[in-house]
Amino acid sequence: MNTHNQPSRRTFVTGALVACAAASVPTHLYAAAELDFPLIDLHVHLDNSSIAQVLPLSIERNVKFGIVEHAGTKENKYPVVLSNDDQLRARNKMLDDKGVYKGIQTEWHDWAKCFSKEALAELDYILTDTMTFPGKDGSRIKLWENGVTDRVDISNKEAFMDRYVDWHLQIINEQPIDLLANVSWLPAPLADQYDAFWTDKRIQRVLDAALKHRVAIEISSSFKLPKIKFLKATKEAGLKFSFGSNGRYPNMGKLDYSIQLAKDLGLKASDMFTPAPNGQRAAQRRNY
Repeated sequence: MNTHNQPSRRTFVTGALVACAAASVPTHLYAAAELDFPLIDLHVHLDNSSIAQVLPLSIERNVKFGIVEHAGTKENKYPVVLSNDDQLRARNKMLDDKGVYKGIQTEWHDWAKCFSKEALAELDYILTDTMTFPGKDGSRIKLWENGVTDRVDISNKEAFMDRYVDWHLQIINEQPIDLLANVSWLPAPLADQYDAFWTDKRIQRVLDAALKHRVAIEISSSFKLPKIKFLKATKEAGLKFSFGSNGRYPNMGKLDYSIQLAKDLGLKASDMFTPAPNGQRAAQRRNY
C-alpha cells in the first residue's frame, strides 16, 4: 500500500489531542475525579518515548497506565509492529516491574496467527479497533488517511455503514480481544452526521457481539467517542467500560472526556473493565 505523504495515526491522534487541549482537566485535578474507582488509561503508546519518561506522568496525573504496541503482520505499516512471540516477550520484559499493565493493539483480522496462545496469555489485555478497513481491492486501508475515498467505496454512505458494522462484528466475533478502542469513530465523509449513521439498530448489533464475547468498550478521550447515546446503550446492555487516551508522550493519562462521560453515566467500579486474572483472559477463553 502506498503511504507516501499520508499522515500517521500518531500525527492524526496528536492533532486531535492538541485541538481539545484547551478543554483538558488540569493534571492536579485528576486525583479528585469524584469517581469511586482508580483511574486507568489502558491505551498508552510509547512510540518515540521511553517507559522512564512516561512513568512520572502516571504519578503526576494519578493514572495507572496500560502500555500497548501495535501487533500483527508486517503488512501493517507502523514504526513498530510486534509480529512474533520473541518480539512480544522482549517488549513485555522491558515493562516488567514498572507498575503498568501490558497490552497490545492488534491490527486487521490475521494478527493472532503471529503468536502462540501461551505468549498472548502473558498479556494483561488485548485491544483493537476497526479503523483499518478492507479497501476496494481487499487490501488494508487506514480510514483516517488522506484520499481514503479513492481506495474505499463510500459513495453510498448507508451501504458503507452497513459494511462497517459488519466489519466490527467480524473483528469482535473472530478475534480474542478484551477491549474495543476508538469505538464508533467515523471517516471524514460521515463524521458530521454521527447520530444519523449510528442508528439504534447499528449500535445494538455492535453491543450484542461485544456482550457475547465479553469485550469492553473504550471511552476515548482523544476522539471524544463514543457519544452519549452510544454509551447509554452500552451501559444498558451491561458491558464494561475502559478509559483510553490513545496518548503519545506527553499526552498519556489525559482522560478529561472519559472522566466527564463516566460522571454523566454514573459509572461505578463495577462498570469498569480491569484485566482478568491468568486463566480468564480472552486469549485463554476464546476459540480462534
